[in-house]
Amino acid sequence: MPPSSSSPAAERARLGLHAECASCFGLCCVALAFTRSADFPIDKDAGEPCRNLRPDHRCGIHPDLRDRGFVGCTVYDCFGAGQKISGSTFAGQDWREHPEVRASMFALLPVLRHVHELLWYLTEAVALTERHGARDRTDRTDGSDGSDGSDRTDELGSHDPALTSDLRAAVDRVEHLSLGAPDDLLALDLDALRGSVNPLLLRASEGARARSAHQPRGRRAEHRGADLVGRRLAGADLRGASLRGALLVGADLHGADLRGADLVGADLRGTDLRGADLTDALFLTQTQIDAARGDSATLLPAGLEHPGHWGDAPPGPRGRAPRAVPPRGERRPRR
Repeated sequence: MPPSSSSPAAERARLGLHAECASCFGLCCVALAFTRSADFPIDKDAGEPCRNLRPDHRCGIHPDLRDRGFVGCTVYDCFGAGQKISGSTFAGQDWREHPEVRASMFALLPVLRHVHELLWYLTEAVALTERHGARDRTDRTDGSDGSDGSDRTDELGSHDPALTSDLRAAVDRVEHLSLGAPDDLLALDLDALRGSVNPLLLRASEGARARSAHQPRGRRAEHRGADLVGRRLAGADLRGASLRGALLVGADLHGADLRGADLVGADLRGTDLRGADLTDALFLTQTQIDAARGDSATLLPAGLEHPGHWGDAPPGPRGRAPRAVPPRGERRPRR
């Protein structure tokens, strides 16, 4: 693992967690299924090439995806799994020229995407714990915490060197798995893998939220895995809340205060985030933001950008061009 000073952005670049469609054989346009809905104007079976896929594996209508009804394509992110499968796992074998790899290659996309998503969260968790460790060392040096210079006890919110070490080890372990052979990757028990990583992410989240400058008075809201579909939460104080895996589809969070909230795996499709404050929200991804509704008054964590379809918010380059949604019947991972 690289030195502890590595930033999440540098680590994600090293691990190849940003989608590079030019280095992929258009896997998301073939491997995944589409269902006619508000997200797609057509049905498409898994393994069937999208009608908009060109011979060079590029999307023929990419600039007009939303206008043509392919909203789901614009909010999908493979976290770099597509190019790794294309260029590394299958050593550059094009599924069109090597039909013998089609089935394995297509089946592997959702698997490796989950693995890369875990790596994405782990890099953020490492950064969170290292940031707290640096803050603790500064506090002990200047005496601002009133301590005698000894290490703090391992209580909620305190620096936990063992957790940082465990997170780094988890990054190494999951990265090693991501580089495995196709058969080994297809045999992965994703539930077990998530089960081994989630406790570490939860500990990092709890520590970060407890030490957050946005810590609310009293008890923080606990909505882990909650069904909040369509819920009216406009202006709600959700600072430091746990919204891990919460269903917030179509929910009204207009003007809500989500500073320091844990949003890992939260479903934000159609969620109204106009004027909401998501400063320092934890484990929030660009994919979640792209799926939501917001405006120029929506405050986002550093590294995330207002999507162009938010209207009055100027778009910005993100170096990726997602084009599909998870296959029908794919299980939603537990957070």
